[in-house]
Amino acid sequence: MGVKVREKKKDSGVWWIFIDHQGRRRAKKIGRDKKVAENIAKKVEAKLVLGDMRLEGNKAVTVATFEEYANTWKTLTVPATCKPSTTSDYKGILKNHVLPVFGKSMVNEISRFMVKRFLMQKITDGFASSTVTHMKNAIAGVLNLAVDDEVLATNPAHSVGKIFKRQNLKPKIDPFNMDELATLLDTCQDHFPQHYPLILTLARTGIRFGEGLGLQWNDIDFQGRFITIERSLSKGRVETPKNGQSRKVDMSQQLTNTLRELKHLRKVETLKRGWARMPEWVFVTMKGTPLNHSNWRNRVFYKILEKTSLRKIRVHDLRHAYATLRISKGDNIADVSKQLGHHSVKFTMDIYYHWVPGGSKSEVDGLDDLGSVATKRNLSATNKKGANANLR
Repeated sequence: MGVKVREKKKDSGVWWIFIDHQGRRRAKKIGRDKKVAENIAKKVEAKLVLGDMRLEGNKAVTVATFEEYANTWKTLTVPATCKPSTTSDYKGILKNHVLPVFGKSMVNEISRFMVKRFLMQKITDGFASSTVTHMKNAIAGVLNLAVDDEVLATNPAHSVGKIFKRQNLKPKIDPFNMDELATLLDTCQDHFPQHYPLILTLARTGIRFGEGLGLQWNDIDFQGRFITIERSLSKGRVETPKNGQSRKVDMSQQLTNTLRELKHLRKVETLKRGWARMPEWVFVTMKGTPLNHSNWRNRVFYKILEKTSLRKIRVHDLRHAYATLRISKGDNIADVSKQLGHHSVKFTMDIYYHWVPGGSKSEVDGLDDLGSVATKRNLSATNKKGANANLR
């Protein structure tokens, strides 16, 4: 009995394992990674010793395909480590992008160059850098299982080098100014008054859309004028906030009054409709159930924008409007960052730096000589030099 690792054709760089057991001989091509071949050889030899493997037909040794590992990853690993919405995203990415390219390949045949070429092609095709990053994470996650299984010595989806242009990493932000936001709110109040409280909440607190949909009445402290963000509602699923931590956000007086009035109207509506009890969710449908984010965005938010002369924005841009309006009027950047739920003030600064007010003009003016005398003197000197140059 024996299991050996060698090149079938010398200096070819392709490694095989050769099995000699009970008078039967089999050979299996592994690939260009000698360590992988050696690991597989050890496993085969151990199984032969224990009697767990028989050399019959062509089923002696098999290396799993990417698709086989992907099925394990998306059904076991991802649900155990990611939010439901992330799990759904990864399943879509695998089905629509990754598996059509890598699905039938043996995991040991996938090289770093193949992964990088795939990702760069997606960038060339116009996919956002964040989407391509998710694709890379999906590939890496699947191949990590092969590494854990000792089929791969290293993960070819790691350290693929530069893929994105640096300038494409930061999103373009073009939020509404104060007048535009006022127009949006006025239009909503005139044509969709029942949805005014939600839009006002997003505009006056800067919370994420999913966090707004996930608000419950117990989260609101009308006396202290603050909201505790405990959860997010995404695609009908309740999740923790994005950074996994709850936080408190302040309410303006206008928002406090609006939500207090909404709570009163909800009590009246509960009695009128014969509901057993008032819905715990702050923003609900006519049936008292939580709002669906895509349905509300398309049937309410975009309809409001159509009734104005304003440009089309995303619901998420209300968060940007809140941040830029507060920062541009000189509010404490640390407080804004905390309200937004960012993990650091630096992160907030990186996004909204251009809206930070400062003595920029006074700072550059500090480069001038006192009384700006030098400016006149230098211009005069320049003219004289120019005149002399013409004479020469």
